[in-house]
Amino acid sequence: MDVTLPFPREQAARLPAGPGVYRFRDAAGHVLYLGRAVSLRRRVASYWGDLGDRGHLAAMVARIARVEAVVCDSAHEAAWLERNLLQRRKPPWNRSPDGGQEAEVWIRLSGSGLRVVYRPSPGDFGPYLGGRKVRDAVSGLRRVLPLGLAADWAADRAVPRSAGSERELARARGALSGAGGATPADRVSLVRAAEAVLDRDPAAVAALRAALAARRDAAAARLGFEFAARVQAELEALDWIAAEQKVTRAQPSDLDVHGWADGVLVCFEVRRGRLSGWSQRACGAAAARRHLDQTPPAWAGFASRSAELAARLR
Repeated sequence: MDVTLPFPREQAARLPAGPGVYRFRDAAGHVLYLGRAVSLRRRVASYWGDLGDRGHLAAMVARIARVEAVVCDSAHEAAWLERNLLQRRKPPWNRSPDGGQEAEVWIRLSGSGLRVVYRPSPGDFGPYLGGRKVRDAVSGLRRVLPLGLAADWAADRAVPRSAGSERELARARGALSGAGGATPADRVSLVRAAEAVLDRDPAAVAALRAALAARRDAAAARLGFEFAARVQAELEALDWIAAEQKVTRAQPSDLDVHGWADGVLVCFEVRRGRLSGWSQRACGAAAARRHLDQTPPAWAGFASRSAELAARLR
């Protein structure tokens, strides 16, 4: 089953065009390099073209015997998976810091509105990768949702996002602490709108995107291209934080995730809320069944898709 294609570049052509994480193995099975891509097919194929400023990788490319990959649901998820795997074990040809270049941050919705923080408190949203991207996303949220109207909220009170009445939610967030420029109902509405976006509610994210896109287009129409570019950056950052991302969670859960297809079993280890282990091996359907039965339903699609790709590459 574990048969290597004569030309690993042919494996690159079998990769999907979506985001994910890839790794290269040599003939002995040792991992040479691990990376992430917005387009797996294009990125991996590039190693057999003009390497440009990556010329130092030519010696590694000559040793590649097999390509392996995991398809992710977003570029953000791919960034997290690469980070987690490199923190667990860094292959010899990887030069970046173990934690990667991007900062790990959270978004806090509190008395002072929305802000990016580097150390989480209960009730914060995240984690996210990329301080600059997340700050741009927060800027877009503030642009459409004027949380500053409730500037008299109790400062920096991290409270659970409960499902209580509007009055209870307003009191928990401090939105009833003064008469200010907005009514309590206004403040509650703003809080709920921001929470819905940060909870990745599709309708809320779509509404915010539409509002930002309208501002961008209006600015471009009046030749305000600099402002339009700024709002476009906020739109892209919103997509980053609102996209599907399951490989790093705030809850420190431990579990094993398995997928199987055509004789290949793919195994993922989630430890303390982070998917940080990935392996695959030949396995019959009967032996794989007990592993598949223990895989949580929320992970079944991710694991199955990964196994199908592994089988296609092998």
